[in-house]
Amino acid sequence: MELPSSPLNSFSTVAVVIGTVKGPGENGNQYVFITADNRYVKIGEFVYYEVQETETGGEMRQILGKLSARRLIDHLPDRIFADTEVSPEAVAALIGFTDTNPEIYEVTVDVIGYFDDRLGFMNPRRTPNPGAKVYLADDAMLQRILNKRQPGAIGSAFIGGLLLREVGAVPISLDVKELVSTHMTILAGTGSGKSYTAGVLIEELLLPHNRAAVLIFDPHGEYSTLSEMQGHPAFQGDDGYSPKVKVLTPDDIRIRTSSLDYADILTLLPEMSDRQQSILNKAYAIVKKHRKGDYRWDVQDLIAAVYEADTQVDDEGNEKPGSSAPALEWKLERLARSPYFHPFQHLAPKDLFEPGQATVLQMNEISQEEQQVICAAVLRQANQARMNTQKELITPEDENYLPYPVFIIVEEAHRFAPAHEPSRCKAVLRTILSEGRKFGLGMGLITQRPGKIDSDVLSQCMSQFIMRIVNPVDQESLKFGVEAAGRDLLKELPSLTKGQVIISGACVNTPVLCKVRQRLTKHGGETLDAPSEWQRHFQTHRIQDRKIQEAPVAGRERSQTIRGVSIE
Repeated sequence: MELPSSPLNSFSTVAVVIGTVKGPGENGNQYVFITADNRYVKIGEFVYYEVQETETGGEMRQILGKLSARRLIDHLPDRIFADTEVSPEAVAALIGFTDTNPEIYEVTVDVIGYFDDRLGFMNPRRTPNPGAKVYLADDAMLQRILNKRQPGAIGSAFIGGLLLREVGAVPISLDVKELVSTHMTILAGTGSGKSYTAGVLIEELLLPHNRAAVLIFDPHGEYSTLSEMQGHPAFQGDDGYSPKVKVLTPDDIRIRTSSLDYADILTLLPEMSDRQQSILNKAYAIVKKHRKGDYRWDVQDLIAAVYEADTQVDDEGNEKPGSSAPALEWKLERLARSPYFHPFQHLAPKDLFEPGQATVLQMNEISQEEQQVICAAVLRQANQARMNTQKELITPEDENYLPYPVFIIVEEAHRFAPAHEPSRCKAVLRTILSEGRKFGLGMGLITQRPGKIDSDVLSQCMSQFIMRIVNPVDQESLKFGVEAAGRDLLKELPSLTKGQVIISGACVNTPVLCKVRQRLTKHGGETLDAPSEWQRHFQTHRIQDRKIQEAPVAGRERSQTIRGVSIE
């Protein structure tokens, strides 16, 4: 993959002065400067001032900051702009006002600090003096200090370019180690490009300098186009490496019945009375007890256990079946008929994960309840597999042996971890997000409704990708999930266009506005063009095809007869 040329060592740049410090801002981490140049004072732009460090022998520190607000404090009189037929510059010249930049701006800067290669950004605790010069941070400086990993390095993910600079001037490269170990989330409104951005990240994870083991829960069938990575020249390694993409359709999904817990089974069954739930709970315990160490039980074993649990003893000491067992049997038969839960067949961790492989679990034809249980079962088993392998409790022969870190992406995450509704996946997700880092299991959650996702789940994702969101409730929910340094950028959410993203958290040194790069594979989530489809309906050859299909079948003419004898 061709990356933007690095300006780090290509030429020396001359510092550009864009303003002069006026004084401190509203809080101790801000300062205000005055400028007459409107070209560089965009919200999110990076500037710096210089201070001399006495502790390091007089070394000059460049203290980076980010523009968070601006206001016009002086300009030409409003009367000049009132007449639309006359140029304001001409009027200004007539009254003797000859300044080429008559507007004066007061700009607020949030201090980020100076960058230490070992410790990251350090707050200097020294605000600039009034009269100090404010410089525009050059491209080379930003590429060096914004990115924890440089593009193309092992453990890097080139996501795109800094939005406020020329295309390709400042490539933004993420730290994959932090991205997958501390979990990440993509939050965006419909049509903002969240699935496209996820596709770019998956491509980066499968490039030769990463070779990740990735699993994608795909409720809409949007990620099958990732298979184009196989054989694509950009993904070929010098050692012969080429990524694999395994697309599992609903016909390929099998979860062993005995891997389900009691709550999973309850989710898959129709509404039941309290007594039926009690009987089922006892039956589940009986199955586990009877099978001892062998957990390969099926629905028929559970039905037999239901009858055992529902047995009652009359006054004379005789056993007789209860009334709940037949009703439970009927409901459990529904589970037995499901094509996704099987007595023996199973998607084990070995089938889903392998370094250099992306596995797409398509669930677009599966009911919501079955999606919940499948997702919960797979996540639970992956978590156990990583824990037991890391603790050396299982051997390589075990189907759950998983000797490498894995990364799992869940689309439509608000369905699997809703804020105010019960969900089979929510508890499993909370466990993985809080403990998965220790065992090398990372999560990526994607949603278009951040206000509807569980706040505990969202707060555990340490890297955030936030795209255009116009819903006020969703915007408000983001303020508690994004680190303080990036909250000023949230004001830009309604004005972002498709493919523009705010990146914040552990994967970058400081929050940035980024333009997502072009995908190497085809995007599978394009919105259907309804007007074009309607126009195609009236194409000449389609009209003719419909006429042929709708024409009545020609019947055989009756032969003419005389007195019952054919004359043909």
